[in-house]
Amino acid sequence: MGVKHAREYEEILADLTEAIHAIGDGYLFFDMEAQDWESLSEPERKELMQTLADDVFFGLGEDDVIEVGSGVIAYRSKHHCIEVSVDGKESRIVRLI
Repeated sequence: MGVKHAREYEEILADLTEAIHAIGDGYLFFDMEAQDWESLSEPERKELMQTLADDVFFGLGEDDVIEVGSGVIAYRSKHHCIEVSVDGKESRIVRLI
């Protein structure tokens, strides 16, 4: 099926990476410990989150909802967006068009 989008993929990926990076324990997706995550430099963390965002984007084509740490990422096809629930209080919207 795939995630339908009209924006440039690089723009979507940048927004999705930023939103996923806001999930405090997103590193759990990689089965990392907090100590291992903390030992990474900020550029290394961003690179890992970009890899995760890329995987999540294509994964949402198969499953409409993917859990990342304590966050939830959902593809809202009717609204042409991806919703990233960072925690119980904050959500971020990544526009696809």
